[in-house]
Amino acid sequence: MKSHLLTLLFISFLSVSCKGQTANIETIPPTVFAEKISTTPNAQILDVRTPEEYAKQHLDHAVNVNWKGNDFVEKADKYNKTKPVFVYCLSGGRSKQAVAKLQELGFTTIYELQGGILKWNSSEIDVPSDKIIGICPQEYNDLLKSDKKILVDFYAEWCAPCKKMAPYLTKMQTEMADKVVIVRLNADENKTMLKELKIDELPTLILYENKEIKWKHSGYISEEDLKKQLQ
Repeated sequence: MKSHLLTLLFISFLSVSCKGQTANIETIPPTVFAEKISTTPNAQILDVRTPEEYAKQHLDHAVNVNWKGNDFVEKADKYNKTKPVFVYCLSGGRSKQAVAKLQELGFTTIYELQGGILKWNSSEIDVPSDKIIGICPQEYNDLLKSDKKILVDFYAEWCAPCKKMAPYLTKMQTEMADKVVIVRLNADENKTMLKELKIDELPTLILYENKEIKWKHSGYISEEDLKKQLQ
């Protein structure tokens, strides 16, 4: 009886031990992320954004494994689970979900890029490019020429908080036209100004008065709270 009990306890211990194995997961800033990649031979770098986003810009040697694709698990499962894997998206939302799934798949060391490509770009790790994407700084400054307050909203079509805010921002463009000019800029189409203003989170709202920044906010904000800032 005692022997049988010990056997059951041993099997139970093995089961718990196996299930309890956890991966070494670190969310690290761009400079550390870049350093770890440079010191890792044949680094496994997964860009978990859409193919369209990947085509516009991606880190050197990164492979596109779309988190929203139906074949994410199938593609990710082919990589070496005993070697470090580097994961990033645009701002961190999708990469967090991908990291959780990679842990389930058995990867032992996972590095996630804090803030995604947005923070990578604002950190200016890569050599600055002369190519202008979207409006240039001069054109942006021209938008600020008004005797009214100017609210600039940097958003993206894939951004959940941006989608939630879009209806009331569109409504406010008409309702508050006598007090404030609301300019909405698609972040994916205006990367030059994102880098210029060091924007690494979406949505980002910037309120100007006489061309000077009076208020800045990143992340979701309710219509009521936003209106208080615009009074």
